[in-house]
Amino acid sequence: MSVGIISHHLCASHEMGKQHPESPARLSAIQDQLIRSGLDSVIRQYEAIPIEPELLSLVHDPEYISYIFDNSPGEGYFDLDDDALMNPHTLKAALLAAGAAVQAVDLVMNKEQAAVFCATRPPGHHATKNRAMGFCFFNNIAIAAAYARKHYHLQKVAILDFDVHHGNGTEEIFANQPEVLFCSTFQHPFYPFSGTGETSSNIINTPLSSSASSEEFRLAITRQWLPALEKFEPEMLFISAGFDAHAEDDMSQVRLYESDYRWVTDELRAFARQHCEGRIVSVLEGGYNLSALGRSVVAHINGLIGN
Repeated sequence: MSVGIISHHLCASHEMGKQHPESPARLSAIQDQLIRSGLDSVIRQYEAIPIEPELLSLVHDPEYISYIFDNSPGEGYFDLDDDALMNPHTLKAALLAAGAAVQAVDLVMNKEQAAVFCATRPPGHHATKNRAMGFCFFNNIAIAAAYARKHYHLQKVAILDFDVHHGNGTEEIFANQPEVLFCSTFQHPFYPFSGTGETSSNIINTPLSSSASSEEFRLAITRQWLPALEKFEPEMLFISAGFDAHAEDDMSQVRLYESDYRWVTDELRAFARQHCEGRIVSVLEGGYNLSALGRSVVAHINGLIGN
């Protein structure tokens, strides 16, 4: 299956402090592993295009969008949240990350690529309609899903989030919207301490124990995600691809490996080929151990390709 990657060097210009785990080095680690694996020579790479600002309002409140633009600092940092600091380059990087997700939809829907992975930052799945949090400013995956529905008139889409943190922003944006299925696996209890209360029928939250291994993760996908997808019958899949549940990542206690990310990607690719014309857009979320992140992304992309 043909797969493209979208990135941009300016996504590395956003930083929230020298020791911050959500660092520019994450993108370098991914690129290094793509080169080492040989994938860089067999997949088409695209440069991200900034999102048109009006498309941000597909999922974010206009007042929030204005607040982000108005407070982009000329120097130093501006604190939108304890875990969401803007430097002078953050707004540009965030617009590129959101734009890449929209661009990926266009590439897939216009049949230029069957699947696209966005190697961009900052991530997005914690950003709510009106709040930046958890390293996230604009909800890239939510924007992409909403754009696909509005611009290409898709009736039903599904978002699958295997980051170790609950995708609270994505859930908030799409709760009670029966045309969007949102499935999230995450360590619990853990930041942002959501995802275990009552919610709407289009939300499938699957908390994992802090000691969760490959078996618990795979059972959750097999018993909850896959039956929900079969019943829902989406026309396109969107993946919030966070790799911070890796055993080598100190961000969490869950112990997954590259083989688990390859397995879940294989399962989603097989479903997409059978039900969605193979259409998948995947967007980078977490993953902070640089070596594990790069290797996991390679496993994920190999799964999208079907190597």
